[in-house]
Amino acid sequence: MPKVHDLERRRGLGILGKRLFDPELWHLNRQSVSTAFAVGLFVTWLPMPAQMLVAGAVAIMLRCNLPISVALVWVSNPVTQPALLLFAYQLGTWLLGAPAEVMAFQISWEWFRVRIGQIWAPLLLGSLVAGVVCGFLGWAGMQLIWRWHVVQRWERRRNVRRLRAIMAAKREEVGRPDVPERDEAVK
Repeated sequence: MPKVHDLERRRGLGILGKRLFDPELWHLNRQSVSTAFAVGLFVTWLPMPAQMLVAGAVAIMLRCNLPISVALVWVSNPVTQPALLLFAYQLGTWLLGAPAEVMAFQISWEWFRVRIGQIWAPLLLGSLVAGVVCGFLGWAGMQLIWRWHVVQRWERRRNVRRLRAIMAAKREEVGRPDVPERDEAVK
């Protein structure tokens, strides 16, 4: 992660305001990363342009990790976006109890203008529900992974302490206190 004082020295970033230089936006801790996952995965499902700007603004408001929030938006990229939108539309029609219309998609302003009246409600509802579910799963998943990682580090330290105690007892037993404390086998 970049250092805040390095960011402050970059030309052009000052126009974004002092909130961009909040250290909380750049730290990697459990709460910041988990919230960033929730923000990024929620915004991924929003059917709108400029998702990165929205994720960045929400990350700044919630004071969570900015780079992770913005990077996760790229789950919905030009390759995956059609599948995500189709899933959100079908989820929305299912939740509304309306029949899903199968329509030929065309990349044109005319198609969008004609069809938006038919698809906006199920698409928006499906997108919001999928966003909330994915955001929560991302948050909970990061909480669990972070906790698992911390427990693994505690276990490793406890095992090293036990091994050092055993090695110290062996040195005392053999009567060789001149052997250095940090044995290569312990490392």
